[in-house]
Amino acid sequence: MGFQESIMDVSAIAAAASANAAARVQAEASVRVLKMAMDMQAESALRLVEVLPSVIAMPSAPVASGSTGRIVDTWV
Repeated sequence: MGFQESIMDVSAIAAAASANAAARVQAEASVRVLKMAMDMQAESALRLVEVLPSVIAMPSAPVASGSTGRIVDTWV
């Protein structure tokens, strides 16, 4: 192996190490963004669950006599 070949080998190793480090940073950033999104979803779900009992406890509007509000026409 000559001098020129060993310089190219060192350059290739340095380039591979740099690419590996960049990929690692990208992966860590992706995981952090995913965790933030999951935390936001958990907070939203918690708010929905907290509101649910008050929605269930609300009295529904009275339905007029006859079939009003009881039949849904789905003919297209």
